[in-house]
Amino acid sequence: MMETERLVLPPLDPLDLPLRPVELGCTGRWELLNVPGAPESTLPHGLPPCAPDLQQEAEQLFLSSPAWLPLHGVEHSARKWQRKMDPWSLLATQGAPVPSDLQAQRHPTTGQILGYKEVLLENTNLSATTSLSLRRPPGPISQSLWGNPTQYPFWPGGMDEPTITDLSTREEAEEEIDFEQDLLTVPPGFKKGVDFTPKDHPAPASGLLSLSRLLEPLDLGGGDEDETEAVGQPGIPRGDTVAASPCSASMARASSLEDLVLKETSTAVSPPEPPKPLPQEQWAIPVDVTSPVGDFYRLIPQPAFQWAFEPDVFQKQAILHLERHDSVFVAAHTSAGKTVVAEYAIALAQKHMTRTIYTSPIKALSNQKFRDFRNTFGDVGLLTGDVQLHPEASCLIMTTEILRSMLYSGSDVIRDLEWVIFDEVHYINDAERGVVWEEVLIMLPDHVSIILLSATVPNALEFADWIGRLKRRQIYVISTVARPVPLEHYLFTGNSPKTQGELFLLLDSRGAFHTKGYYAAVEAKKERMSKHAQTFGAKQPTHQGGPAQDRGVYLSLLASLRTRAQLPVVVFTFSRGRCDEQASGLNSLDLTTSSEKSEIHLFLQRCLARLRGSDRQLPQVLHMSELLHRGLGVHHSGILPILKEIVEMLFSRGLVKVLFATETFAMGVNMPARTVVFDSMRKHDGSAFRDLLPGEYVQMAGRAGRRGLDPTGTVILLCKGRVPEMADLHRMMMGKPSQLQSQFRLTYTMILNLLRVDALRVEDMMKRSFSEFPSRKDSKAHEQALAELTKRLGALEEPDTTGQLVDLPEYYSWGEELTETRSLIQRRIMESVNGLKSLSAGRVVVVKNQEYHNTLGVILQVSSNSTSRVFTTLVLCDKPVSEDPQERAPATPGVPYPDDLVGFKLFLPEGPCDHIVSKLQPGDVAAITTKVLRVNGEKILEDFSRRQQPKFKKDPPIAAVTTAVQELLRLAQAYPAGPPTLDPVNDLQLKDVSVVEGGLRARKLEELIGGAQCVHSPRFSAQYLKLQERVQIQKEMERLRFLLSDQSLLLLPEYHQRVEGVERVRAVAKRIGEVQVACGLNQTVEEFVGELNFGLVEVVYEWARGMPFSELAGLSGTPEGLVVRCIQRLAEMCRSLRGAARLVGEPVLGAKMETAATLLRRDIVFAASLYTQ
Repeated sequence: MMETERLVLPPLDPLDLPLRPVELGCTGRWELLNVPGAPESTLPHGLPPCAPDLQQEAEQLFLSSPAWLPLHGVEHSARKWQRKMDPWSLLATQGAPVPSDLQAQRHPTTGQILGYKEVLLENTNLSATTSLSLRRPPGPISQSLWGNPTQYPFWPGGMDEPTITDLSTREEAEEEIDFEQDLLTVPPGFKKGVDFTPKDHPAPASGLLSLSRLLEPLDLGGGDEDETEAVGQPGIPRGDTVAASPCSASMARASSLEDLVLKETSTAVSPPEPPKPLPQEQWAIPVDVTSPVGDFYRLIPQPAFQWAFEPDVFQKQAILHLERHDSVFVAAHTSAGKTVVAEYAIALAQKHMTRTIYTSPIKALSNQKFRDFRNTFGDVGLLTGDVQLHPEASCLIMTTEILRSMLYSGSDVIRDLEWVIFDEVHYINDAERGVVWEEVLIMLPDHVSIILLSATVPNALEFADWIGRLKRRQIYVISTVARPVPLEHYLFTGNSPKTQGELFLLLDSRGAFHTKGYYAAVEAKKERMSKHAQTFGAKQPTHQGGPAQDRGVYLSLLASLRTRAQLPVVVFTFSRGRCDEQASGLNSLDLTTSSEKSEIHLFLQRCLARLRGSDRQLPQVLHMSELLHRGLGVHHSGILPILKEIVEMLFSRGLVKVLFATETFAMGVNMPARTVVFDSMRKHDGSAFRDLLPGEYVQMAGRAGRRGLDPTGTVILLCKGRVPEMADLHRMMMGKPSQLQSQFRLTYTMILNLLRVDALRVEDMMKRSFSEFPSRKDSKAHEQALAELTKRLGALEEPDTTGQLVDLPEYYSWGEELTETRSLIQRRIMESVNGLKSLSAGRVVVVKNQEYHNTLGVILQVSSNSTSRVFTTLVLCDKPVSEDPQERAPATPGVPYPDDLVGFKLFLPEGPCDHIVSKLQPGDVAAITTKVLRVNGEKILEDFSRRQQPKFKKDPPIAAVTTAVQELLRLAQAYPAGPPTLDPVNDLQLKDVSVVEGGLRARKLEELIGGAQCVHSPRFSAQYLKLQERVQIQKEMERLRFLLSDQSLLLLPEYHQRVEGVERVRAVAKRIGEVQVACGLNQTVEEFVGELNFGLVEVVYEWARGMPFSELAGLSGTPEGLVVRCIQRLAEMCRSLRGAARLVGEPVLGAKMETAATLLRRDIVFAASLYTQ
C-alpha cells in the first residue's frame, strides 16, 4: 500500500479566518461571528477616553521640559486689537420705561373688542433706592433679610404719601421760575446768548425771554371744536360765530334760564353757618373683660391654635380681635398669660402663610422665647447681634433694635409681615432705649398689625389712642387687674432660729391692707432692738450689721420657708456685690437631695463641655458649680452669659431652690417661683437712693406664685433695721404703677437715616412721637376750625379805609402795640422788688381784667406767700340789679378812642355806687397810682365778710368802708383819664433795657394815636369793629396754623442744633486731622478725649491676641459678665464699621474691621446660647 504524503500548510492568519471577534461593551467578554473581518466592538466609538492626570501633564509640560515655556519669546506675549472708534456709542442711553399701555375695551355682553384706550402705567421705574412703595421689585436675595443701608425704607403706615407738588415745595434750594418772564437767554458763565426774539417785536430786557411771544406763531388748535360746530350747522354764518361775545358763549352753554339764575345766586356770599362740631375720633376702644365670651367656639369653630387649658376671658377677647385682623393692646399682671395672645398670632400667621416678628427688650428673653416657641411651633427663627438661626422661618424673634435696623434698611421681610408683637411695652419708659419703641411703631408699614403686651399701666387708653391716631386704625385695649395666682405680702423681722416665725401679714390676697400686722411687726422689732440697744433710722439703708447679720436673717427665713414648703424662692437684691456676698455666706446650707445633685452635675457637665479646658476652670465657673450643687444660684449682669442660662434652666426645672437676683431677672423672663423675697425696699437708681416705685415692686412681686401649682404666691419684705413707715409701704404696694411716658429724643442715627430719604422728614417723625401726642391729637379739630375761620373771613365785608379812614389800620395796630407795651412794662414792675413793695395796704391801683375795666381799687391786704402773691382789694362797681353776685355782667370795653388808649378812662358808676372785695392776681393790676389812702383793711374785710351772710346782708357798711368808697369815687371823678401813676424808671428805679425802651415807645405811640384822623369820621365805630373782627379772625388763624405747622414741635430747636452739630463736628474733625498731619503727630482724636473710659482697653487687647479668659479675668477687677458684654459690643461695632467702610469706598478699613471682629469672636465670650441648642 502506498503511503500518501501529507501536505503541511502554513497556519492561517487570524484575519484570514472566516470569523470575526466582537467585544461586548467594556466587560472584557468576546464573541465570534461566522463572518470574516477585523475585530469590532459593540461600543460606537470604542472605549471611552480617559482624562490624563493633570498633575502629571503639568509636571511633564512645565517641569520636565522648561524650554517649552516662552519666557523670552515676545512674538506672542503682546497682542493688539485695533478698536473701531464709535463716538455715537457715548450718546446711547437706556430707554425710559414705557409710561402708558393700550387697554382693550370690550362689549360687556359679547366680549367683542370695541376699541383701545391708552392708560397710564404707575410704578414703572421703582427700585429699592428710589421708592418707598411696596410695589417696588425685591432686592437681591443676599440682602432680603437685613436690607441695605442704601435702600429706602417702606412707607410708614398712617402717613399721607406726598404728592409731586409737596416734594417740590420741600426743596429749600428750589428757585421759583416765571416761565413767562424769567427764561434766560444767556447761560450762566457765558457773555453772550442767543436772541430768540421775533424781529417785529421790541427786544425784552437783557437776559430774559418772553415765552408767550415764542408761542404766537404756533397753531395750538384752540377753538377748533367751536369753529367746526359752527361750520357744520347750516344757516349760521361764520362771521356770527367769530363775533360772538363771551356773554353769548356762556348763554349758549347754559341749558336753561334756571341754570343761569342758579349760577348767579351761587356766586353771592351766603351768611356763614355755625361750625359743626367735629365727631370725636375714637382710636382706643376698651374691651369689657368682665362678661364671659359664651359664643367663642361658635365664632371660631376651627381655631388656629389650641391649648391644653381653657383660655381666660381676656385671652378669648384678644383672640377674637386677632381673627378680625385688629390690633390689640393687652395689659395684664406678670404671669397672667399674655403669651397666649402672642402664640395665637404666630399660629394664625402660619395658617395664613405670612410672617410674624416677636420683639423683646433684652437678648436673654429673646433666647428663652426662641426655645419655648420652637418647641411649640417648630418654624421659628432667631435674630440677634451675633446669632442668626433659621432666618427663613415664619416667626422671627429679635430685639427691638434689630427690627428698627431692618425697617430703616428696607428689609424684604417686611413685605410678608402680618403681625409684630411687642413684649414688655412698658420698657418704653427706659430713658436710654425707650425711643427705639417709638421709632419702630412710627416706621411700621400700614399692612402690619400690632400686638402690644404690657404690665398694667394707668394710661393704657392714652397710649393706645396715640398708636391708633398714628397708624389710623383702631386699637382694642384689653386690660385686666386680676391675677391667676393671688399674692400675700408679709413683713419678716426675724434674725435667728428663735425668731424665724416672725412673719406678719401686711396685704392679703384680696388686696386689703392689714394695719394690725404692721403694728405687730413694729412691736416685735422694737422689743428686740430695746434688748440689744440698737438704734436705726427708718430711712437708713437696710444693709446693717454686716454679712454676719445677713447670714442669720437668711438662715432663719429659709428654714421657715423650707418647713412650710414654700421653696423655690427668688431673693431680689439691688446690688451685684450683695448678691454674691449673700449666696457665698450660706456655705452651710444644702437644699438638694442626692438625686438632684446627680442631675445638676450631669447638666453642668453637658453644658460646660462646649467650653475650652481653661475656661472650665474659671473661678466664677467653679464657684457657681459649687453653689448649684447645693441648690443656690446667682443671677445678675456680672455673671457669664452661659452661667446665667444654666441658672435659668436649672431654676425652671426646680433644681435651684434659692436664687439671688437683681431687678433684671424680673424683666420678661417667665420663671415664676413659690416665694419672692425683697432684701430691701430701697435701691440706687444711678443718682441717689430711693424707695421702689409701685410699678417696679409689682413687676418683681409678680414672680411669686406658679400657675396651676400654688394657690397663692408669697411676697416677703425683710426688715433688717427698723420697720419701714406704713405710708411708704402702702404707697409701694398699693400705689398706681408708673405711666407710659415718652422718652423720644433725637439721635444722630435717626437723623441720618431720615435725611437720606427725600419723602421722609425728621419733622414728621417728631410730629408723630408720643411726646407730641397731647398737642397733636386735636389737629383734626384745628383743621376744621381753620377751614371755618377761612370761610368766615371770606364772608366778612372789607372795612372802608378811604377818606378820613385812611389811617384806620395804622390806628388799630398802634392801639394794639401800645396795650402790649404797657402790659410788658407792668409785668416787669410786678416782677421787681420795688414794684411789689409799692403794693402795700392803702395803695390805689387801676384794675383791669375780665370783670373790671379800668376800675379804681384800694389794696386792703397782701398775701405773705411770695410765690403766689394775692392782693385783696376793695373795688368800685355799679349797684347790681340782682342780689346774686354771679349774675354781674362782665365789663365790655367799647370802641377805643384816643382818650381811652392814651389814658385809662376810668370807670364811673352810672347809678348808685357800690363796692366789692376781690382777690387780684398780679396780672389784674393795670397801673399803680401815686395815691395812698388810710384804710383799716382788717375792719373792712371783717365787715364785708359779715355782710355776705344772709342774716346781715341788708346791714349798711361801716364808716371805714364808706370813707374808702367815697375817696375812690372822688379820685375817679377828679381824674377821668386816671390819676398819676408811678413812673417805672424814676419812681421805681427800674433800669431794665426793655422797660426803658418800652416807655419811650409808649410815648411815641401816644403821639401817633393823638394825631390820628380816622377818629373824626362819623363811620369810625362801625368800620373799627369790622376791622377788629377781621384782625381777630386772622390772629386765630395764625395761631391754628402755628399749631399745625412744624414750628410748634417741642424738639425742633434740638433738631436744628443737632444738624448744626453734625456740620461742626465734621469741620472740627477735618481741622484736627489737618493740624496733626501738618505737625507730623501720629495721634488720633480719641487719645486726647478724656471723657472716655479706657479701663478695659488692655483686657480687650489681650483677648484679641489670644489670651485665655481664665488669665484675662485677673487683669481687671471688672466682673466677668461685664467684660463679656464689652467685648461683644465692640465686635458689633467692628461689624458696623466694616459695613460703613464698604459703603464709603474704604476697603482697607473694612478689611481691618473684619479682622478685628474675627479676632474677638471666640471661645466663652461668643459661646452659643444654650437656648438655641
